[in-house]
Amino acid sequence: MSTVIPATLIPGDGIGPEIVDATLAVLDALGAPFEWDRQLGGLAGVQAAGDPLPEATLASIRRTRLALKGPLETPSGGGYRSSNVRLREEFGLYANLRPARTLVPGGRFDDIDLVVVRENLEGLYIGHEHYVPIDGDPHAVAMATGINTRQGSRRLLEFAFETAVATGRKKVSIVHKANIMKALTGIFLETGLELYERKYKGKFELDTVIIDACAMKLVLNPWQFDMLVTTNLFGDILSDLVAGLVGGLGMAPGANIGADAAIFEAVHGSAPDIAGKGIANPTALMLAAALMLDHCKRPDLSARLRRAIDETLNIDKVRTGDLGGSAGTAAYAKALVSRLSGG
Repeated sequence: MSTVIPATLIPGDGIGPEIVDATLAVLDALGAPFEWDRQLGGLAGVQAAGDPLPEATLASIRRTRLALKGPLETPSGGGYRSSNVRLREEFGLYANLRPARTLVPGGRFDDIDLVVVRENLEGLYIGHEHYVPIDGDPHAVAMATGINTRQGSRRLLEFAFETAVATGRKKVSIVHKANIMKALTGIFLETGLELYERKYKGKFELDTVIIDACAMKLVLNPWQFDMLVTTNLFGDILSDLVAGLVGGLGMAPGANIGADAAIFEAVHGSAPDIAGKGIANPTALMLAAALMLDHCKRPDLSARLRRAIDETLNIDKVRTGDLGGSAGTAAYAKALVSRLSGG
């Protein structure tokens, strides 16, 4: 009998509860050993507790050190910070893992199998900003401060390199802008080169690429890349670009990994325009659950889940509307459950 694994579950906003229910049905059919502690976040958290991340939710994650969450909507106005950024900072989730793999062949790009590893806590994206007033204009000058540290860079790069070795990646590309931001991204680049020479040389090929050239190369010939590792803001942009190569954010899972906690998510938005209609694609969250199973040392279950998704999409041809099919969220989940149950 599998050891039970306590985990926090945050359904989120908009389509979140629908795709979470579909994912739970599939995980139950898979026999996944999670014992869920359901908590609120996003707008649901504001409505219930006056906070997008209520203390009960944070306490649950501190206890389980593991969470699966749907999309969280940050309320407009009122000084609310991004719930996702708050979660990363609260739990020190320094590594963002964003795999992208072609699931439905025949698109503009085919046979894509890429991983983006993004630093999650440093750089320009952390939002250290302020205005300087001049001549009565309170917003005359806008300033932002980016901070990258040697320790933070090394920690993220070591995670990426270890992941590359463990998963058999043949090449890792460090993406940077050290030709212009010589200090801010130069420290990341030089740390990566030093770490590779000292510890990982010969285990995989390492190359370096400037961010703008990388973006161009990804849309011209994405197959030249295997794993991309980069700083926070560049990773935020490239991970969505790479998701576009495989059909969009509805096919792209995300994992946020720290030393003491890990949170897995669908990285797309809450899509309030289709909430409640039963047509949302839950694939991204299901793939995030597969990453969660990998993290919990259950590759047997994650492999079965990914295979069931592939077979449901490409053998059974059961697909949601965004993939050219006619299945709703529940029907798609039912087809996956049937696959996992041998039916």
